Amino acid sequence: MYNKIIKLVIAFGIIAFAVYQFTESYIGNGIALIFLSLIFIFLYFKNEFILIAFLRLRKQDFEGAKKWLNKIKNPETALVTKQQGYFNYLHGIMVSQDNMNEAEKYFKKAISLGLSMDNDLAMAKLNLAGIAFSKRRKQEAQKLLTEAQKLDKQGMLADQIKMMKQNMKRAVGPSQHYGSSGSVRAQKRRG
Repeated sequence: MYNKIIKLVIAFGIIAFAVYQFTESYIGNGIALIFLSLIFIFLYFKNEFILIAFLRLRKQDFEGAKKWLNKIKNPETALVTKQQGYFNYLHGIMVSQDNMNEAEKYFKKAISLGLSMDNDLAMAKLNLAGIAFSKRRKQEAQKLLTEAQKLDKQGMLADQIKMMKQNMKRAVGPSQHYGSSGSVRAQKRRG
C-alpha cells in the first residue's frame, strides 16, 4: 500500500509525463497515461485494502477481511478521513460478533469520522442501536434506530429496523405486563 501522498505524487508525475507525450505528438500515449493517473487518483480516495476487505465481507470471509485491514499499519496517516471512517466501520462489523464494547467504540468512531454513503451510516447506527439496547440503554437505542430509519432512504434495512423495533416492544411489553399482574396478585392476597 502506498501512502496517500505518494499516490498523489505518482499521479501528478504520470500527468506531467502525459503532457510531455502530448507535446511530442504522441497523443495515444498521453491519453493512456491520463487514464493510468486516474487509477492513482481513485486509489487516493478509495483505499485498495478497504475495497478488498469489503469484497471479503460480502463473501462472509471475516478472517480474509481482517487480514486485508491489518495490512493498513497507520490509518491516521495512510488514509483520508472518510477512509478512516470505513476502516473503523469494517472493524466494528467484524468485532461485533465477539466483543460488543469494542464494536461500539469502532462504530462511534466511524460515525464521528463520517461515512460517504447513507446506507453505511444507517447500518452503523442500527448496529449501535442493537448494542445500546442489549446494554439496556433503551432511549439511546430508540434515538439511534429512528436516525437509522431516516438515513435508510432506499429501504435496504427496513426489515432489520422493523425486527429491532419489535424486539424492543417485546422487551418493554412483558415487563409492564408482569408488573400489572403482580399488582393484581397482591390485591387478591389483601382481599
